Amino acid sequence: MRRRIAEQDREILRLAVPAFFALVSEPLMLLADSAIVGHLGTPQLAALGVAGTILQTLVGVCVFLAYGTTSAVARRIGAGDHKGALAQGIDGLWLALLLGVVLALLGLVFAPQAIGAFDPSPEVADHAVTYLRISCLGIPSMLLLLAATGVLRGLQDTKTPMVVAITANLANIGLNFLLVYGLDLDIAGSALGTALAQTGAGVALVVVVVRGARRDGAKLRPDRPGILASAQMGVPLIVRTLTLRVAIILLTFVATALGTTSVAAHQVAFTLWSFLALALDAIAIAAQALTGRALGAGDVAGTRAITRRMMWWGLFSGVIGGLALWGLRDVYVPWFTSDPEVRRTLAAVLIVSALWQPINGVVFVLDGVLIGAGDGRYLALAGVVALVLYVPLALAVLWLGGGIVALWWAFGGYMLLRFVTLITRERRDGWLVTGATR
Repeated sequence: MRRRIAEQDREILRLAVPAFFALVSEPLMLLADSAIVGHLGTPQLAALGVAGTILQTLVGVCVFLAYGTTSAVARRIGAGDHKGALAQGIDGLWLALLLGVVLALLGLVFAPQAIGAFDPSPEVADHAVTYLRISCLGIPSMLLLLAATGVLRGLQDTKTPMVVAITANLANIGLNFLLVYGLDLDIAGSALGTALAQTGAGVALVVVVVRGARRDGAKLRPDRPGILASAQMGVPLIVRTLTLRVAIILLTFVATALGTTSVAAHQVAFTLWSFLALALDAIAIAAQALTGRALGAGDVAGTRAITRRMMWWGLFSGVIGGLALWGLRDVYVPWFTSDPEVRRTLAAVLIVSALWQPINGVVFVLDGVLIGAGDGRYLALAGVVALVLYVPLALAVLWLGGGIVALWWAFGGYMLLRFVTLITRERRDGWLVTGATR
């Protein structure tokens, strides 16, 4: 028994640790961009914030390219169909390329309108349009990077995406310095540098996948039924992702309406919450790969066992993260602000956030398990239900004159709603569909 548990733990860590470092590299890339652009001036930094939000939304909605591909490829690996797994991955790459071209064209054409929706000053708008249009040229590569990462995760390989992500992060810093300051391209240099780094990363992972497909004799040509199947599989995951985005946007909207001190405290608290979420998301990525493989092999008992073990990992990680968030707040809060009122407010919010971390840990893991099982329809439905019940909770804080601490209790309620819907599904057998395809 102990030996089996130890083996499960090794498999989880083998996938989760590299996934964590790959995930961390993305916010570090954004921080590097902000630091470099910030020295150009306030209008450029504001422009980066506006254009970056639009770009992250466009790419973020397409995260199903990674998640759905991981599940589909892992199932075929579990079923012993390595050639079919890579063929499935190639279909995902073609879908990513098609979507990337469409989104890039839309971004190039409608960049002024998208930026204008934020109502920035004319100077900020000019910089933001420039940044967004150049960045849109890299969208196809960004989506290919997502899809190729999903393929490799499905093949139980998270190390290669980690190495590529870290390399791209370092390249991004070097290119930004060269283009922004060396060639004096201003904010356009930052957009170009990041697009080039992302393109290099995308090409590198696509080459790895294509080489694997050729080695196993998998087809490389576009397969219309396969591409359509990948697209259909992604629709429920898009709905699930959109419900999460709306919940977070509503959280920020209400925090902003509560006043300057509240939104300042919220910004720092949510940044810390997001960082802790990366560790939990790494376990969720391991859950996607391991669940898909086990179900593909027809191992229902093994799926149950690894799911329960990962739930413990999620709970443990949430407890550790919560204790760190709570116990060290007097140490790190002063790093973010010198305003005494913001410090007091932030400290109170962090206590609430810390208390919800164990629930968050289980939610992230079960989310990954059900994605790995290909249970996208239930995730979409559960996401809509949780969002519908959360909206009045969040708005009640505003209507009843509550503060930012009450808002974070409401957000914790949203995570609890997600916990209830996911744990209910996990306890039943509807998601335990075995075989190479769902």
